[in-house]
Amino acid sequence: MRIDKNNYYLDIAESVSERGTCLRRNFGAVIVKNDEIIATGYVGAPRGRKNCCDLKYCTREKLHIPRGERYELCRSVHAEQNAIISASRRDMIDSTLFLVGINYGDHTYVENARPCALCKRMIINAGIKEVVIRNTKTDYTIIKVADFIKNDESLEGVMGY
Repeated sequence: MRIDKNNYYLDIAESVSERGTCLRRNFGAVIVKNDEIIATGYVGAPRGRKNCCDLKYCTREKLHIPRGERYELCRSVHAEQNAIISASRRDMIDSTLFLVGINYGDHTYVENARPCALCKRMIINAGIKEVVIRNTKTDYTIIKVADFIKNDESLEGVMGY
């Protein structure tokens, strides 16, 4: 049986996540417009800096920082960010970002995965129209980026996701 297009691009994002270097969660992102891949990105330290997997520790993990909080202590650039900085804004207008998160320890899908607050802001400014996030091998959630604008959690000081 032939898989649908969303799962096709989510499978590619999942493969991209395998390049991730995080010791907590690895995400893969694929930006698609008009059925063409514009850019991909995965979690990793900035070019030239050591990755957590090379250092053998994660500062956020050592400090028991909850998911979605204190990203200024993270060494990595997020998958969404890496994909966005690899593409031109002109190409991202009205595109779709496909996102898959895999837990490092047990290789399961990240439950209730969502872009962090900073990634949401970048996704909005990039002109991306929707984000498709894998929940299971075949199920996914589609989020309209307009909802990120309407539901501005930063106004209420909501932490995490």
